[in-house]
Amino acid sequence: MKKDVFVTIGIPFYNAEETILEAVRSVFAQTHQNWELLLIDDGSTDRSLELVKAIKDPRVRVYSDGKNLKLATRLNQIIDLAKYDYIARMDADDLMSPDRIEKLISILINENYDLVSCGTYSIKMNNSYNGYRGNYEEKYSFEGILNKSQKFLHAGLIARKSWYQRNRYNEQIPIGQDTHLWLSASKALDFNAKSISDPLYMYREEGNVTVKKLMKAYQVERDFYAPMIDNILFKYKYITKSWLKTLIVKTMSIFGSLDYLLNRRNKSKIDENLIEYFNTSLKKINSVKIPGVDNG
Repeated sequence: MKKDVFVTIGIPFYNAEETILEAVRSVFAQTHQNWELLLIDDGSTDRSLELVKAIKDPRVRVYSDGKNLKLATRLNQIIDLAKYDYIARMDADDLMSPDRIEKLISILINENYDLVSCGTYSIKMNNSYNGYRGNYEEKYSFEGILNKSQKFLHAGLIARKSWYQRNRYNEQIPIGQDTHLWLSASKALDFNAKSISDPLYMYREEGNVTVKKLMKAYQVERDFYAPMIDNILFKYKYITKSWLKTLIVKTMSIFGSLDYLLNRRNKSKIDENLIEYFNTSLKKINSVKIPGVDNG
């Protein structure tokens, strides 16, 4: 891989004072050091903005307009502000393995793709291991994305800026904006993407499955995804399935078994090599100093 390739890493954040510096630390721990980091505040009311403003590194840019414009708007803002031709997405409450950028940018440079993503570790709030998942895929279809048989990890991706300029996030969607973007791009025959199974991302999922969030996600399926389906019969089945999932989740919430939905996504078979890689990655991240935060 060319050593002079530069990447923009974008992290939008809202009230993430408990995790934002850990996310940033995993950026500083990357084996590929040619990056700029855009930290976009979405009107935080906690100490998040104060914490990131303390970082002293010319590669880090912090933006804040004091407004709460929601995630999709901030993701589009990252596209507009990015200096470089490759943009890496990351969430403020997650971590990434030290070689994530190096491995994924190598694929974009050496292979003919516009987007590339990876597998992920599931971690708890204390950063302890909870599971992992990931699949290899290089021929995505509208139907595969819609029925979730083809997974593409939103927060783990790196994309060409030129692709993002052709494909923007819909700022009217409250949740699931990424899937809507994959679907609209795929329908326009502009989703030239690849995903590798290697878990290069660490997704903090503890407490992430809530009835409110699932209900909102299923509503988005019916209001925003379904209208994109041309086949009437397929559309009817999709909407019916969405309502069925809504009923199932409401029933599971009554019996307190929503965590099952979270854990069933992870691989049941334990891979000791992947667990060792997780532990090694976490140790390296924790050993890295953030200029201005850890050493004055």
